[in-house]
Amino acid sequence: MIALPLSRGDLLRALAVVVIWGLNFVVMKVGLQGIGPMLLGALRFAAASLPFLLFVRFPKLPVRYVVAYGLAQGLGQFGFLFLGLSLGMTVGMASVVMQTQAFFTLLLAVPLLGERARAHQWLGLTVALSGLVLIATAHGEGPGQMTLAGFVLTLGAGFMWAVSNIVVRLANRQGDYDPMPFIVWSSVFPILPFVALALWMDGPQTVLAQLIGLRWPALLAVLFLAWLATLLAYTLWTQLLKRHPAGRVTPFSLLVPVVGLWSAWMFFNELPMPQQWLGTGLVLLGLLVNQLGGWWVARRA
Repeated sequence: MIALPLSRGDLLRALAVVVIWGLNFVVMKVGLQGIGPMLLGALRFAAASLPFLLFVRFPKLPVRYVVAYGLAQGLGQFGFLFLGLSLGMTVGMASVVMQTQAFFTLLLAVPLLGERARAHQWLGLTVALSGLVLIATAHGEGPGQMTLAGFVLTLGAGFMWAVSNIVVRLANRQGDYDPMPFIVWSSVFPILPFVALALWMDGPQTVLAQLIGLRWPALLAVLFLAWLATLLAYTLWTQLLKRHPAGRVTPFSLLVPVVGLWSAWMFFNELPMPQQWLGTGLVLLGLLVNQLGGWWVARRA
């Protein structure tokens, strides 16, 4: 596959995804104020898939890729993330830690896709890992502080996001397909596992009470997560992954924490501790080295 530069349209798609996903964390926190984490996952993917199944054909792909993406991106990524946010992960730090998906994708793409990792990418990974260590050691149990359990679960969510990126790249080798049906139909498969987990973790009575007591902030959060963060943003993201190598697309997540940290401050008055700011800076620096290191090397050559 010839690596073509990103067009203006692709850059606009990437920026739209950045804004939606940056605000995404605040919306999740709002939804979790009235809904359990597993029920929120079930409602999100039900709203993203069930209303459209009669109008959207199954994608021209083997079923295994659709199922694998749905379980990795839906159940894996958002199961871990919703649970982490409900167990004390702060909104701003979640937006930072989730971007480890860029480095997990790099680590997985080398053996699974045969993509070559260059020296600047390994350097970026090392810098970002040092930042994650600082963030992880700045946890606490007080109000507004990031818990260690929340951090670990969010790190797991970043890994599952990377797994879903690899599934997209493998699916792309099967031939051309439309990303929108891929996202709609893959969103079907996390629903029943999420429902089963909600019943197991919260109990049938609690789940029923949450559904009956659903209020408009939680409902709007579900619709935002389903239609904008899932259908629109992931369709755009999948289009980018289809057209360009994973190592070129995923570092655009560098900008997501900027929006995430700003929105966390605006809506929840969250201000990271000094150690977390330093760790965040190192994570972003690592992503920057990953993204721009190749350009710098090429200019020197």
